[in-house]
Amino acid sequence: MSTQSLYTRVTQNRWTGLAVAVIITVILVVLPLVSDPFTNQTISRILVFAVAVLGLNIVMGYAGQVSLGQVFFVGIGAYAAAITIESAWAEALGPDLLPLVLVVALALAIVLPGVAGVVIGLAALRLRGLALALVTIALPIIGVPLLKRFEITGGSEGMSARFIPRTDSFPYQDQIQYFTILAISAVMFALAYFLVRGKYGRAFAIVKENEAIAASMGISPYGYKVLAFTIAAVYGGVAGFLYVVAIQFVSPDVMGFGHSIELVIATIVGGAGSIVGSLLGGAFYVLIPQLTNAVGATGYTPIVQGIIILLVLFLLPGGLASLPGVIRRLARRRRRQSDDGESTSAPPHHPEKEAIQ
Repeated sequence: MSTQSLYTRVTQNRWTGLAVAVIITVILVVLPLVSDPFTNQTISRILVFAVAVLGLNIVMGYAGQVSLGQVFFVGIGAYAAAITIESAWAEALGPDLLPLVLVVALALAIVLPGVAGVVIGLAALRLRGLALALVTIALPIIGVPLLKRFEITGGSEGMSARFIPRTDSFPYQDQIQYFTILAISAVMFALAYFLVRGKYGRAFAIVKENEAIAASMGISPYGYKVLAFTIAAVYGGVAGFLYVVAIQFVSPDVMGFGHSIELVIATIVGGAGSIVGSLLGGAFYVLIPQLTNAVGATGYTPIVQGIIILLVLFLLPGGLASLPGVIRRLARRRRRQSDDGESTSAPPHHPEKEAIQ
């Protein structure tokens, strides 16, 4: 392939990706203006859990580390935001200073999970394999009973965090929630995009591939694993903040171990090591239960999820995000087979006979 043709392909792919991003952005911006509240709420929840899956994708898909406790950091972020929104000083500020309350809540939802991620990562990431998985499993198992014991968290019943009163003075509450979630999610996805394509992303890939080679290149495997774990914790905290914005309620169930496993499954189904796969994973997390509820098959949700997981693992090991690539490879293989068939079916060429004639 010539340099010019390679440049053309790269440029075309870049412009194609940009065009797709612009189209998706326009749809996400325009849709809530014409759709019903249920649709807005569904898209908001997809974005919330897409951010959580994205954080898990950074530590598992890009850095190659096991983490089964991402929902622990989601819970910390959610409670940090809810407690801030329901605090006395937030109530004293009133609705006119709502943006300030949200900024403080978001800052706490970033800092607290980030600090927890550093502390836990420094201790846990000295372990490997099953031992590391067991440590991360313990996080939500310990977190749920602790949340139920404290009065500030609302105990077993949880707590509401309605920062926008549902009155006639706020007729566009759903749109405010939606665009808040959309804006923050877009920033988080953009940061992740540049992160994994920069020097840190390359370092994560080397550590994932071979820690000995990484160390020989001057890359600290332990340091980068802790960094990836901390970034994932921050993304989990932001997802928790967005969860409170979307649902305006939080309970200890948000930190349940079952949700942690579902986030891991969503990461695998969407596509580990893929930014787009995180968005698809968030859609899988939200839409499958909704679809089974819509057809009156609530009890069959785990069965449907299990079938999808098996299909993806057997047919699309790279997750749903790898589907376009698989289709392109199959199309190229079919074209090659067609070209080979045409060449073998063509009559043989004998130049010596043509010269005699």
